[in-house]
Amino acid sequence: MLKPLLIATCLSLTTACAHASPDAQVAQVCSFATQDRSDLDAWRAADFETNTPDETATELAACLGRADPFLRDRVGYEGLTTLLRSGTVSEATRRALIASLSDAVKSEDSDGFLAPFAALGLAELARTDRVEAFLSEPERAALASTAATYLTQVADYRAFSDDEGWRHGIAHGADFAMQLALNPNLSADSLVDLRDAIKTQIAPASGYAYTHGESGRLARPILFMASRGTLSAEDWHTWFEALRDPAPMESWGDAFGSERGLARLHNVKAFAQALYINASLSQNPNLAPIADGALELLKTLP
Repeated sequence: MLKPLLIATCLSLTTACAHASPDAQVAQVCSFATQDRSDLDAWRAADFETNTPDETATELAACLGRADPFLRDRVGYEGLTTLLRSGTVSEATRRALIASLSDAVKSEDSDGFLAPFAALGLAELARTDRVEAFLSEPERAALASTAATYLTQVADYRAFSDDEGWRHGIAHGADFAMQLALNPNLSADSLVDLRDAIKTQIAPASGYAYTHGESGRLARPILFMASRGTLSAEDWHTWFEALRDPAPMESWGDAFGSERGLARLHNVKAFAQALYINASLSQNPNLAPIADGALELLKTLP
């Protein structure tokens, strides 16, 4: 079994370093970068087997910002996800990871890898609280606020490249929101905050046209929060009514006169289609307002 090397120093991004126990501190560097790739592949094949899940999880989290897509995605993200889903990572370590990765999503590293993969790590940490609650209500609300703030502020729309692999901040932020939306203990106020954040990215103000499945990923947390029935049909009607507004264009027909307009039309239509297809095929009556709202939105679009 591959033996991870724990470096008991905290990320410079972490505000909780002084309060974390030594076994819950997050490594500053990805120590797996010095390991032979064939050994790492064998470790992956063995489901990241380890006798020290807390230490290993913190080491894996330190790889999430690496430029090397193998270390970032195949080792850092896959390994952290595997350990978190195994249920072997302690609450103390999960809290320390939430603190450090919540700081990491605010980073503006030039490579643009750390923030979106920190968001993806936080999605998995949020999932552990959904599966078996361990966060307090204020802690859960703070995590939802982190997700909403991150998603609202994403301005790097790069998704995948053959050389560098994934960034995909929008999709990763949507996954973060989805895991929170699925949590029955999340408050209605936090659901509304997440929904508002998603709305800002349905059609980015920058005029970016989604091509890597972002619209479908943004639709998923909406579908899951609606399926809970926490928000009323009237509330959803109001939300969709705002989406039908073509402003700053005078009409949706004006979209055909500019690249930015066409990108907005494309993105809104793709989002509405993802919602309508999934909601209309569902037997959950709580999704009826989503199917109705999405269909009315589609009827509005040329």
